[in-house]
Amino acid sequence: MIIPAVGILLTFSVPFAHAVDRGELLANSCFSCHGYDGQVSDAKIPTLANYPASMIVSQMKAYRDGTRTGTVMNRHAKGYTDEEIELLAQYIGKQGS
Repeated sequence: MIIPAVGILLTFSVPFAHAVDRGELLANSCFSCHGYDGQVSDAKIPTLANYPASMIVSQMKAYRDGTRTGTVMNRHAKGYTDEEIELLAQYIGKQGS
């Protein structure tokens, strides 16, 4: 009897699930400091919402490559591939629109 109950639960929960794409998943790490959906209230940390994706890509690559210095961003950026930077930048670029 447990199997049919699980099937019923899965059937009813799927339509309500939020589909998370990879860019959103990667950007969630950014939002822990830069605020929910990239809209931070602390003036010391820049707001990312409304930044063009191309700007986010260039800044993240500069942090990663060491051509731009930061407090913690260099360490964060080192963990991302070019593809991951593009994906998170595209997602962040849509926030605040």
